[in-house]
Amino acid sequence: MSDEARGVALVVAAVTSLQFGASFAVTLFDELGPAGAAFLRLAVAAIVLMAIWRPRVAGHPLADVRVAVVFGVALGVMNWAIYSAIDRIPLGIAVTIEFAGPMAVAVFGSRRALDLLWVALAVVGILLLADPGGGSLNTGGVLFALLAAAMWAAYILLSVRTGRLFPGGSGLALAMVVGAVVIAPTGIAQGGDNLLRLDLLAAGAAVALASSVIPYSLELEALRRLPARVFGVLMSLEPAVAALAGLVVLGQDLGAREWGAIALVVVASAGATGVRASTRDATPR
Repeated sequence: MSDEARGVALVVAAVTSLQFGASFAVTLFDELGPAGAAFLRLAVAAIVLMAIWRPRVAGHPLADVRVAVVFGVALGVMNWAIYSAIDRIPLGIAVTIEFAGPMAVAVFGSRRALDLLWVALAVVGILLLADPGGGSLNTGGVLFALLAAAMWAAYILLSVRTGRLFPGGSGLALAMVVGAVVIAPTGIAQGGDNLLRLDLLAAGAAVALASSVIPYSLELEALRRLPARVFGVLMSLEPAVAALAGLVVLGQDLGAREWGAIALVVVASAGATGVRASTRDATPR
């Protein structure tokens, strides 16, 4: 197997791990709530990343630390928002709407007419999923998914800045701690004493590994073998894989309209990232 083929396999494995991890997180919502599950995921991921990278704040100017803190806020809100969305609407639909964030970053400032086509395709796909005026989809779930999209866009931009200011994954480790702290009040309020149950702690740790640590490691290895453009196109598979994970794990069957809308967003995302270099860092979400 060639180096590039291994890179493709690593990206597919990372996307699969991330989205199936998200689907298993839904099974914790009854006991922990979406905020409690998001808090547990971030807290476990923060512990793992802090142990690996042992970040140091000393020696960094206050402006650098502020960037990492804002990055952490975006990370925490993004996780809380997408979990709150998939508590209300199917996983595949939530992730597809969320993908508006990275696509906006990919085409921001572009003067290419072709990029306008990708935006138009994505808008059509998202409107088909949101079904404005139809009332068939939970409005709160759509709004949470849109908030997650905005936070994902901020996350991408801030991850690039943080990566330049802090070595390795140390900036991400700091941001993960901030993200866990930001949603701790809501997470603890929803999860309550259940956050101390050993079975739920073990399940939350498994979700954190599947949704953060494993995809992060696989993506880092993939980026050593693939051009950023190819990596970005492959990541556009996320909405389709999320829909498949929702079907297999949660029994969330989608109709032809929903699958068609997801296909439009996947094509738009692949096109947007394929015609320009991807700016997305390989950092866990």
